[in-house]
Amino acid sequence: MVRKFKKVAKTKKGVPKKYVQGAKNPKSQEAEIKRTAKKYKEGTLTKAEMERIAKKRSKNVKRKKAS
Repeated sequence: MVRKFKKVAKTKKGVPKKYVQGAKNPKSQEAEIKRTAKKYKEGTLTKAEMERIAKKRSKNVKRKKAS
């Protein structure tokens, strides 16, 4: 049985908009997501690369100001 998922809004390159909406630089975030997905599918993504990517993603977020 095939899994069905709800349709979501995507960017022109096909990345869900929710994944890039809070980024300081959405285009670079989108490109990084596409690169990582390609490496993951090929099986060439290493643990060290994933840790580096996770650290970079956490820094690439706009923080809300505390009021």
